[in-house]
Amino acid sequence: MNRDRFPGLRDGWARLDGPAGTQMVDAAIEAMAEFMRSGDNANHGGSFAAAHRTDELVASARASVGTLLGGDPRGVAFGPSMTAMTMRFSAAAGRALEPGDEIVCSRLDHDANVRPWLIAAERAGATVRFADPEPETLELPASAVEAVMSDRTRWVAVTAASNAVGTVPDLPGIVAAAHDAGARVYIDAVHAAPHRRIDVEALGCDALACSAYKWFGPHVGILWARPELLEELEPDKLRPSSDEVPDRWELGTLPFESLAGVRAAADYVLSADWETVRAHEDALLSTTLRALGGMDHVTLYGAARDRAPTIMFNVRGRTSDEVAAALAAHEIAVWQGNYYAHELERHLGLAPHGAVRAGFVHYNDEADAERLLAAVSVLA
Repeated sequence: MNRDRFPGLRDGWARLDGPAGTQMVDAAIEAMAEFMRSGDNANHGGSFAAAHRTDELVASARASVGTLLGGDPRGVAFGPSMTAMTMRFSAAAGRALEPGDEIVCSRLDHDANVRPWLIAAERAGATVRFADPEPETLELPASAVEAVMSDRTRWVAVTAASNAVGTVPDLPGIVAAAHDAGARVYIDAVHAAPHRRIDVEALGCDALACSAYKWFGPHVGILWARPELLEELEPDKLRPSSDEVPDRWELGTLPFESLAGVRAAADYVLSADWETVRAHEDALLSTTLRALGGMDHVTLYGAARDRAPTIMFNVRGRTSDEVAAALAAHEIAVWQGNYYAHELERHLGLAPHGAVRAGFVHYNDEADAERLLAAVSVLA
C-alpha cells in the first residue's frame, strides 16, 4: 500500500484512529486547492462561465459518488455530515408514519442511525424496536432483525459495519426480510465504505448514507436514496430553492471546493484493488486480534466472522481514557469511550467509560500493529 499518497502520515504517528476519520489522499487535497485557486468558485445557477463550471463540478461529483456506491447519481445528495443528512431524511420519512407504525434499529449502530429515528418515531406516535446482536460474537444475522419486525414495520435502519467492533451484518438477508414485510431499509455505510465495495443496487436497499472523510476525502456527508423515494418524501426547504431531486435535499450553498475533494477521493477509492485491500486489512486484523487475545490483561469485544478491521478492547485496571493517553504518549492514535455507539456500550455494560478502539485502513502497515501491541503489552 502506498503510504506516500497520504501526507498526514509523515509525522510518524501510528494512526489507528481511521474509524473516526481517515487521512486525506493527496489527490483530494490537490483537487480542493486547485479549485480554490481556479477562480471557478462561484455559486451555481449563474449565466457566466465560472457558475457553469461549478454546475459541472457538482454533477461530476454526484456521478463519481454514484459510481462509488453503485447507484443512480440522481439519488446523491450532499450535506455537512452523515448525521445531518440522516436527521433530515428520518424527519421527512417520519412525516409519512402513522401512530402505531414501527421502526427497527440495531444495538450495533452509531447513534446517528438511531437517535434520528427515535425522534421521528416519537413525533409520529410510532415505536422503535431494537435488534440485538448475538451475545458471544456480536454478529447480527437477519433472524435478529426478523425477530422484532411486524406487519407495522415501516423502516429498518441498520449499519453496514459496526464502527465499534467491526461486525458486518447480514445485509442481504436483512434487506430481503424487510422488503418481504413491506418495510424500507436505510443503511449507515460510514464505517464500511473504506473497507468494502458498496453496491446499493445489488443490496436492494432504499437509502444509504456515508461520510467522505471516512474514505480519504474532506468532511462532507452523503445521502443516497432511490430518486423516486426522494421525490415521494418532502424535506424541509426554503421556498425559492429548487424542487428538483436531489437538489431539494441540500440546504443552502454546497461546499464546492470540498466537492472537488470528494470527487477525487471517490475516484481514488474506485481505483483501489479491493481484493488486495481486503487481504491486507484482514492480515493486520488477524495478527492483532491473536496477539491481544493472548494477553491476560486485555479483554476483547466481538468475534464476528465477517468484520471490518476494527478492534474494541479494555485493559484490566485502567479506564479507556487512561489507556488512550498511555498509547498517545507512544505516538499511537486510538479512540476511547463509546464513539457514539451508545446502544452497544450499554448493551455490553461498559458505561460510563466504554472501551478503547483501534482501527486499520489500507494505509496502515505491520509496523503500526507492532507498535500498538508492544505498547499494550506493558500496560499489565
